[in-house]
Amino acid sequence: MSDRVMVSARINGESTDFLADERDSLLEALRERIGLTGAKEGCNNGNCGACAVMLDGRLVNSCCVLALEVEDAEIVTVEGIAAEDGLHPVQQAFLEEAALQCGICTPGFIVASKALLDINPDPSEHEIRFWLAGNLCRCTGYDKIIRAVQRAGEMMRNGSHA
Repeated sequence: MSDRVMVSARINGESTDFLADERDSLLEALRERIGLTGAKEGCNNGNCGACAVMLDGRLVNSCCVLALEVEDAEIVTVEGIAAEDGLHPVQQAFLEEAALQCGICTPGFIVASKALLDINPDPSEHEIRFWLAGNLCRCTGYDKIIRAVQRAGEMMRNGSHA
């Protein structure tokens, strides 16, 4: 049995302390220790993007980060994307464009899409496809997801962002 270590981080804007086993991934800590179940375990080896979160401003697969590595880090999960007054444009666009089906990949796509639009508010289709290449979906066929990201970018450029 491994020792547990207290980890302090800022998660979705709130100071959070949690106990983590030495081998816990950030994904396990988020889901099992903190109760944030938005990030999904798809592959558990960094190939599907279902567990994507922002870690100190970088998009990462939380299944590939040890929980102990996030001491004093800033983490944003899918739960932290919406504003108090409503959905973020990325979330709204995913709904409007029907860019989700079973929901396993959706949180990772939303986090990754927001990360892209934060650095490039008007990406080309090629840039969107390249950026989202680390996120896999078995249901939607990707076209609706691409349209949702384009729509969200348009909404954000027009000032409709949370």
